[in-house]
Formats: sequence, C-alpha cells, structure tokens
Amino acid sequence: MAQTIQTIGIANGGGDCPGLNAVIRGVVRAAILGHGWRVVGINDGFDGLIWTERTMALTIESIAGILPRGGTILGTTNRGNPFHYDVDEGGKKVTHDYSLTCLENARKLGLDAMIAIGGDGTLTIARDLGRLGIPIVGVPKTIDNDLSATEVTFGFDTALHVATDAIDRLHTTAESHGRVMVIEVMGRDAGWIALHSGIAGGADVILIPEIPFTIETVCARLRDRTATGKKFSLVVVAEGVKLPAQDPKGEPFPAPRPGQVGILIGDAIHAHLKQDVRVTVLGHIQRGGSPSPFDRILATRFGVEAVELVARGEFGRMVCLRAGEIESVPIDEAVGETRLVDPHGSMVRTARAVGIVFGDQ
Repeated sequence: MAQTIQTIGIANGGGDCPGLNAVIRGVVRAAILGHGWRVVGINDGFDGLIWTERTMALTIESIAGILPRGGTILGTTNRGNPFHYDVDEGGKKVTHDYSLTCLENARKLGLDAMIAIGGDGTLTIARDLGRLGIPIVGVPKTIDNDLSATEVTFGFDTALHVATDAIDRLHTTAESHGRVMVIEVMGRDAGWIALHSGIAGGADVILIPEIPFTIETVCARLRDRTATGKKFSLVVVAEGVKLPAQDPKGEPFPAPRPGQVGILIGDAIHAHLKQDVRVTVLGHIQRGGSPSPFDRILATRFGVEAVELVARGEFGRMVCLRAGEIESVPIDEAVGETRLVDPHGSMVRTARAVGIVFGDQ
C-alpha cells in the first residue's frame, strides 16, 4: 500500500526551458485540487534543499497566471550538484558533498516525496537522491529533445518555432543581398533542433553532431546553387557539430567556445568560396519566451501524471510520452543514454530527398 502523502516538493534544474512553469502549475493544481496536499517549491535547482530559506509555499493563488510565462518561477541552475558542490573558500575551489544535508532538510521540510524536472544531469542527481531515501518522481525537460525514454520533451516545440521563424526571416534578407546565411541553433549532443528547423525553414545545408562533414562538401553544394542561378543559401548548424580536422587553408580548426562554431564555419565557407557570408547565433533566444500551445499541454500532462505517480507510490520513475500517451519508465532507463538523430532514419532521408545536404561525402 502506498504511503500517506501530505507534502510534496518540486524542483527544476539545468537550463531554463519554455513550459517549466506549466509543469509547476500542473503539479500544484493536481496536488492541491485532487489530493489536498501541501506543495513546497525548491528554488534554484537543488540548492533549496541545501539552504532551506530558498524554499517557498506553492498555492493555487501563488501560481496563478504562470501558464504562458517562460522560464521558471523557482529559478534554476546547471551547476548545483549536491553530491559534488563547488564552493569558493579563501580563494580556492573546494568540493563538498551536501547530499546528506539534502536528505535531512527534506525531512525537516516534511517532504513525503519530490518531483524533479530536468534533463539527464538533473534526473541523475534526482535518482541518486532517491537512492538515499528521498522518494522521487522525474519529469523530462530539455529543448534539445535528446532524452531516450520519451518521444518528445516539452520545450522542444517552442525552440523549434523560434528557430524556424529565425530561418524564415533570414531567408528573405539572404535572398535580397545574395548572401550565404549560417544559422547556429542549440543542440550540444543531438541535432534535433537543427534537423527539424532546417527542414521546416527550407535550409540548403544542415550540419548536425551525428553526421561528420567537410567544408569542401558543404561548399560544393553552395557552388552548385550558384551555378543554377541561386545567389543565396541557408546553412543551419547545431552548436555541437564536430568540426573537421582542418579548415580550407589546411590549418587546424580551433576548439570553439559556446556560440562560436557557426562563426568558424561561416569563416571557412567565406575562405573557400570568397562569397558574402553572415552568421546568426540564436543561442538562448531559443530558451526564452512563452511556450507554444503544444508545450503548455504536454508540460501540464507531465505535471499531472507526476502527481499521480506520487499518489500511487511509484517512485524512481519518470513520466514520458509514447505514442501520444503519457506513461512512465524507471529513471535509470531515462538517464545516461542520449537520444540521437539516426543518420539513416526517416527524417534524414526526407531531408536528403528534397535536396538538403548534410556535408558528408
């Protein structure tokens, strides 16, 4: 028989994402209206379990109006791992293990269970806290759409809309000036945003981490367009692409800092073709703003099902979307394996069929 639940906590970690507030709202309303529970918001990732003054009561009134808001009312961090927490002490970085502090404070807060919203890193921490004794339910979150246990993560659809809208806008100015436009989108390990937005925006070249490319092959495609009277081209680049060993001059590509890979590729294309090239790095624009209707609905469904998992005592599990239905899987199955684009899958085949080049030989 499931334990009696009176109070639950909710935390989110990692990068912010459109739809986080919709999950929080779904959890709070389902917990209070459906079960009469008290809900505690854990601020700034898991930091609120280390320093309990960073917690807040969440009520129907306090979450009113947050459904269309981007970001998260709880704040977030991608540096707060309580098992390996870096602090500055006397000018030196010292690593502390605050995991037992989190366990003790969860008990002091009266938490009977916690719902953790995040990607691979956050859910790994949540799983490990669960192993210490904090009953945990996970909710998947990442605009990269790269968690293997769910077909879609909330935030991806909004990021895709932002990226596609940017490509549409750049299309018209590229055509007007006869330029090559390089658009860098997010996607550290997986190229889902680049692939989907590139197809939706009519890109000529899409570069993703899963498919090795050469500048020469990319430029051959751009040269072919010029030969057929097309004076402009669109190149969509995922931020995590693996750069070739050498640039067109035979020099090693430097290791790019965040937001620089598109610039390096744009410079290489210019050096190779002597064509006018402009680079746009969308960056955190994709993370911000109001979530799309799809993401609001998916996030709400995830939040409600997370509450039901708590009510049934099904801890150590993560909600997921499969074949349009909300299900759950063990968190162990959700972390540690990145959902990558299949280089031979239907999406890539579709792109190739309409003439999109991925820069491979």
